[in-house]
Order: sequence, then structure tokens, then C-alpha cells
Amino acid sequence: MNSNAPPTHLFNTEVSKKKTKPHVLKYWQLYCMILPGILFFILFKYVPIMGSFIAFQDYNIYKGILGSPFVGLKHFETLFTYPEFFRIFKNTVVISIYQLVFGFPAPIMLALLLNEVRKIWFKRTVQTIVYLPHFLSWVIVGGLVINVLSPNYGIVNEILELLGLERIFFMQQPEFFRSIVVASGIWKEVGWNTIIYLAALASINTELYEAADVDGAGRIRKIISITIPSLLPTIMVLFLLRIGNLLDLGFEQIYMLLNPLVAEKGQIMDTYIYTVGLLGGQYSYTTAIGIFKSVVGLMLIVSFNQISKKLTGETLY
Repeated sequence: MNSNAPPTHLFNTEVSKKKTKPHVLKYWQLYCMILPGILFFILFKYVPIMGSFIAFQDYNIYKGILGSPFVGLKHFETLFTYPEFFRIFKNTVVISIYQLVFGFPAPIMLALLLNEVRKIWFKRTVQTIVYLPHFLSWVIVGGLVINVLSPNYGIVNEILELLGLERIFFMQQPEFFRSIVVASGIWKEVGWNTIIYLAALASINTELYEAADVDGAGRIRKIISITIPSLLPTIMVLFLLRIGNLLDLGFEQIYMLLNPLVAEKGQIMDTYIYTVGLLGGQYSYTTAIGIFKSVVGLMLIVSFNQISKKLTGETLY
């Protein structure tokens, strides 16, 4: 053995330094690509968190955060003692559950149906048609919904009249509002969400289907025994992400369809925050509502993540 050779640990240290030191310089293009995303989250996600402190103040836009008086949990007490808030909270939860029950399975079923189509041209045509509405803004979609359901010239009421039925004022009756919200949301987003499930379906090992064919399994049996279990990880991850946003229905959709006649069933937390916070100037109170929404979302995602871990073994973290 050569007595002049350097110790092994010194050699390993030098090798590790050579591997780690130039990593940023070696892959600087990749770091430049992720830099805008990092800056986006810092500026628009983390920096605004500091503004949540105004929920504990009587915030005055002229005095700023540093000059506004600290009031502790005053606005949270108002939140839980104001009767109107619980009605709005109920509307938000009910509409969100409707969307979860009817809207969440819709892209899964559409993906399963498209996966069974053997004519590629027909499959691609249907895919294009169903995901095009995603690119329309809610201003356009809201106008379409109002026109389609119009009691004077809407196509739905025209059909009702041809069937000998009376015209219905859909947009003026509270009992129809939630169904209209859910249906329009499904129509707009079902095609776009289907893309995720179609990508997951494309990754399923085809040998499983070939083995099922040998065993004499039909299409329904292959969907139940192969397709759905293979989709389960994707379904659970998307479900957990959706359940964490249970109280975030989306301001644009509701605001475009809302009117004073249906406000009793249609006013949700997002539109309430806009009306009371931005238009009414109660910034501290509506910030407290925002913190409440975030805490509820965090509790839901942690709870359902544990449930999913025990039942299916799939988790977000």
C-alpha cells in the first residue's frame, strides 16, 4: 500500500464538493426557468399573508397597518355572532357540496366513456368540443346562461311552450339558482378536467386488458376491475385538492348569475366579501372571514388526507 496516498475521507470530501458546488452553474437554465414561478408564489402567495394581520385591527386605509389600532379577536366574535353570516356560510357549503357530488364525478365518467371509443377521429372531435367552454370567461358563460333561460326568448322556455307548459322565470326563482350554478359549472369545466383522467388512463398497462380478454371479461368488468382501480390514485389526489377548497366556489360564476331575487339562496362568502369588504370598506371584518375560510380548508384537507390514507393508502403528503 502506498503510504503517501491521501486519506480516503479527504478524497470523498473533495469528490462531493466537485459534485455539489457547480450544480447551480451547470443547470443554470433550469434554475432560470423555475425562478419566475418562485417569484410568483413569493409575491402573490406569501407576501400577502402578512396582510392578514389587519383581521386583528380596526384597519384604516389612511393610517395603514402600523397606525391602525389593535382589537384582538373582535372581528372574529362579530363573525360568529352575526346571523346573516351563517346563512351565507350555509349557502356556500350547500352549493359546494352539490358541485362535489355532481361535478366531481362528471369528468371521470366522461373520461371512461371516451376511453371506450375506438374511432380516434370521433374521440378527438368530442374532446375538442367538450373542453372548448373552459376557454370562455364567466362573463360570456353567464350571458349565455341568462339568454338560454330567458322567459322571453330563451330556448328552454321555447321548448316548454311547445310542450304546452308555462314559461318559467329561472333566474328569478331562488329554488333554481343552485341547480343552474352547478349545471353551468359542469358544462364549462368538465372537458378540461377530463384531460387529467384521460392522461391517467393512457398510462394503464395494456397487458392487464389483454389478460382480462383471455379470461373472457367484458367491457364493464374491465372498467370495474382494471380501469377504476388504476384511476384511484389520481381520483383521490384531485378529490383531496378539491375538498381543501370547499369554501372557495369562485367569485366570477356566482357574481355573474346572482341578482337580488335569488340572493337568499345564492349569496356566498366570496360575493359577501366583495360586497362588505371592497364596496363597504370593512376590510378587517372580511379579512377575518378569509382567515376562517383558510382554517376550515386546512382542517378539511388534513382530516380527509388521513381518512384517504387509511382507506386507500393514497395521500397528498
